[in-house]
Amino acid sequence: QVQLVESGGGLVQAGGSLRLSCAASGRTLSIRTMAWFRQGPGKERESVAAIDRGGGILAYGDFVKGRFTISRDNDKNTVYLQMNSLKPEDTAVYYCAATRELITNIRDSYDYWGQGTQVTVSL
Repeated sequence: QVQLVESGGGLVQAGGSLRLSCAASGRTLSIRTMAWFRQGPGKERESVAAIDRGGGILAYGDFVKGRFTISRDNDKNTVYLQMNSLKPEDTAVYYCAATRELITNIRDSYDYWGQGTQVTVSL
């Protein structure tokens, strides 16, 4: 089993930045890909970005480009999401996920999920 714990969420004004962290523990050697998803109020959970063990990155959606950066520290079994120029529409619960599969944006491919961390962006 793998446990994922997110941190770093909070309340920020529009235009501000936050850095989310997700620490994995347990059978971490089995993990190939780690990812961030988000779920806004009344919305479906959507992919934000994923990163494989070698650092390959798959980002999704125009909302990510140029504003969010995913990174990974394999020694610390931690994945990060640096979010800049935040907008009110980025308000969501952000979830960390991990899978033994190759890099993917398919939600159902992820075996392990964190509890989520709330990000709220105010005007």
